[in-house]
Amino acid sequence: MPIDNKIAEKARKLREKLLDADYKYYVLARPDIDDYTYDMMMKELKELETQYSELKTPDSPTQRVGGQASNEFPTVTHEVPMLSLANSYDENDLFEFDKRIKNLLKGENYKYVSELKFDGIAVSLIYRNGLFVQGATRGDGITGDDITNNLKTIRSIPLRLEKKIDIEVRGEVFFMLKDFIKINEQQEKEGKPRYANPRNTAAGTLKLKDSREVAQRKLNMFCYSLRYLNENEQQKLSLHYENMQILKELKFPVNSYTKVFTSINDVKSYCDEIEKMRDELPYEIDGVVVKIDSLKQQEKIGSIARNPRWAIACKFKAKQAITKLKAISLQVGRIGTITPVALLEPVFLAGSTISRATLHNYDEIQRKDIRVGDYVKIEKGGDVIPKIVEVVLEQRAKELKLFTMPDNCPVCRQPIYRPEGEVNFYCTNLQCPAQVQGRIQHFVGRYAMDIEGLGYQIIDKFIQLGYLKDFTDIYELFKHEKKLKLLERFGEKSIDNILKSVEKSKQKPFDKVLYAIGIRHVGDRTAKLLAKSFKNIDNLIKSSKDNIEKVHEIGPEIAESIYNFFHNRANLKIIEKLKNAGLKLETEFAGKTSNKFEGLTFVLTGTLAKYKREEAREIIESLGGKTSSSVSKKTNYLLAGSEAGSKLDKAKSLGVKIIDEAEFEKMIS
Repeated sequence: MPIDNKIAEKARKLREKLLDADYKYYVLARPDIDDYTYDMMMKELKELETQYSELKTPDSPTQRVGGQASNEFPTVTHEVPMLSLANSYDENDLFEFDKRIKNLLKGENYKYVSELKFDGIAVSLIYRNGLFVQGATRGDGITGDDITNNLKTIRSIPLRLEKKIDIEVRGEVFFMLKDFIKINEQQEKEGKPRYANPRNTAAGTLKLKDSREVAQRKLNMFCYSLRYLNENEQQKLSLHYENMQILKELKFPVNSYTKVFTSINDVKSYCDEIEKMRDELPYEIDGVVVKIDSLKQQEKIGSIARNPRWAIACKFKAKQAITKLKAISLQVGRIGTITPVALLEPVFLAGSTISRATLHNYDEIQRKDIRVGDYVKIEKGGDVIPKIVEVVLEQRAKELKLFTMPDNCPVCRQPIYRPEGEVNFYCTNLQCPAQVQGRIQHFVGRYAMDIEGLGYQIIDKFIQLGYLKDFTDIYELFKHEKKLKLLERFGEKSIDNILKSVEKSKQKPFDKVLYAIGIRHVGDRTAKLLAKSFKNIDNLIKSSKDNIEKVHEIGPEIAESIYNFFHNRANLKIIEKLKNAGLKLETEFAGKTSNKFEGLTFVLTGTLAKYKREEAREIIESLGGKTSSSVSKKTNYLLAGSEAGSKLDKAKSLGVKIIDEAEFEKMIS
């Protein structure tokens, strides 16, 4: 049945208004509508696209958050290599660079473009016919990872251009400092270690498998390169600075501090000016990039290995200050990692007052011979959390003693241990109060026991009220049903839904339980290997380190972690409680009738009526098959549900066998 023109027009106008609002808010920083109006328009568009799936377009703002986690990132080969820049920490290097340019251009006039060097992650964006179709990391410069869905979550990146052109845009993905600080505040709330710096956090965020998680962290981007994929169009481009103006017109985020200079002395003055004001910027920079403006001259000058000779990065020195170390505090993370933190006499450095610094681990304290009462030199370069560079030995008092790690956890007083070959100490008591919140959140997570309704705030509330002392208490919540329903902001329905989800989780297979209990180094893949090899929890508890290590893909470090976990009395009590609650602690073989999918690779797309994608994957893997997140020539079957996307088109073009849910059920029956 054809869609009414009025409805189609309404969806088109909503898309345009929302995309325009994103541009004004995230690129221009001049929003023209309030959050409520934006949310209402987004809700209306989602409802229309749900009712009329034909209205859903690749450039729709509703597509910024992917619906399904990816297990892997396909590799992308860059048509033009993404080169890295030679670094300069000395002004003499800058003047030497200018001399080389003069010699290479032999009397030609030239100009320099100077732009901020963002401390982020380089990425490439491909647009075809004006639509954003592929985004990739720099990788090794030749090949990178396809992270299209994750990049779509960045609202400063346009999904559709006003011109139907084929281009590649390159730039840097980064965090605004305020957004990075919020992430660390949330980490602390959840009892997890703080992230060291925005750059590494941005890199880790871009490689998250679930784009919904990426969307929750507000990444940003500045663009600094334009290339037409059509050679004839590319030949029309002449100056780098003009290219930046083209990108602005196309509504890409371009930094406003980019300037053109005719002399290297002016460039040097600009670098000095930027270094003085760097602390005032709302994002991290670590220098200034200096480029030849003319594209023809860039081509003439060329590159050496993987560094262009026509550009240089003038790096800033890290800011330092001296202050007194008052104490060393030990923090306990979600999985029991004990991290030493320096508590300092407050000192102003790089735009903020510093009273804490990371000490990384005990080895680092010993290596630098750091003692409480020392005067220490701290540094804040690319790290928002500063670090101690060295001790000012000439100011050390004679009576200061060496720092030693305690024998017991600073929170629960249970013994701590340090695995052989590792730098960290750990508390292995699952009931340690410092670990309770984080461990419960991990336990109820989507890829663990998948208990809906138990979010961070609700878990926190239940802990405060004494209903949750560890994750096993989740299966005792039904005893408090009446009291829970009387709580403010909790209705009967919400508590009923939580309790139903808790009961449903008891059907999760053994490997999910193994992953959920949070053994260090045991991810979902390792949990499946353990469940398959040991069949039940008792076999695993009785097993020696050597037997655990014999399992394919499990090394000595993982084996020791598993062995130590199951040789902790407090942890064994937890396992006993889970047994009594009725969780599945042994592998069930009823569903596996053969290895009929041995050697076959499946890709899933769209929404299945009967199965969640994770359930369909488990069935395929239980029958010996493999699943992949991307379609290729090696794909044997594409299992397509309703609202199948671009994977369906690709499967058709490659001649991959496409099956629906009914055919899939015939295959597994």
